[in-house]
Amino acid sequence: MRIEIWADVVCPWMYIGKRRLERALAERSGEPVEVVWRPYRIDPTAPAVSEPIDEFLRDPFVEVGLEACGPVLDEDGELVRMSELAAAEGIGGRWGAIWRADSHDAHRLLALAEAEGPAVQDAVAEGVLRAHFVEGRDIADPEVLADVAADAGFDRGGELLADGGGEERVRELLLWGSAEGVRTSPTFVANGMTLTGARSPELVAGFLDEAAGRRPRELPEEVERLRRAEALLELADPLGALELLRPLIETHADDRNVRFLAARAYYRSAQLNRARATLEGLLEESADDAYVHLLLGRTLQRQGERELAGPHLRLAAVMDPALA
Repeated sequence: MRIEIWADVVCPWMYIGKRRLERALAERSGEPVEVVWRPYRIDPTAPAVSEPIDEFLRDPFVEVGLEACGPVLDEDGELVRMSELAAAEGIGGRWGAIWRADSHDAHRLLALAEAEGPAVQDAVAEGVLRAHFVEGRDIADPEVLADVAADAGFDRGGELLADGGGEERVRELLLWGSAEGVRTSPTFVANGMTLTGARSPELVAGFLDEAAGRRPRELPEEVERLRRAEALLELADPLGALELLRPLIETHADDRNVRFLAARAYYRSAQLNRARATLEGLLEESADDAYVHLLLGRTLQRQGERELAGPHLRLAAVMDPALA
């Protein structure tokens, strides 16, 4: 069974959740479990150059940024409580991040480490978390990440990062997470089941037992990609949908479902010329699709072509009165 952990390395609950998962796995027997780390961002507006975290915590808008990472700080802060939780989970040393760091490159490193196997990727995750929360190092610093990679047995990690490795993979995984409804750090996903937050080892163990009894139907990669792209479109992220659709547009250019979803995304992202060309092509092949007529009519309206739009809108209403 595979467990995906969607989390941000600057989220303290990720570190607590990691330890609790490890405790649950240590007491578990039976089917082997593979743990894979996936990216999530709780602070996507973090500066490119890290800044002292104390200044960030005094920002009155901090609560908004931390809602996606467990409990919100109270008036006195939560450093003491978090340090007590960390100690209880066996995380030794001084507790508390010093830097508000952009975690994007750390996620790139984790994505690259996946190819080295679960053990190496997990060691990289542990090293990044310890560097940030215990050692007070700046995990946005390429040299720090290179050191972490080397200590985890991923000697090529620093070089691959410097060459831009993992960029596209992380961008796509972030879109996948959004499409799958990941909204907090950490989020554990196994066999189609989801558990959010750094739960107790007992609760995690129960989650794993229930997930192990499930056998969700596996869909072809192309179908999964199409489903996720549609989910992003429903979440008002047409550019993200197009990003996921790009490989399908290149390899399945004749697929009507792919082209119509792309047309919808073009329309929603105001790429009206592309939407129009795609929709006109679909109608040339089959003129009996009411939804294509409707979207083409609306596209032409937005382009100021009202006389051309009218027939398509009227035809759509006749073919399907619900579209009137």
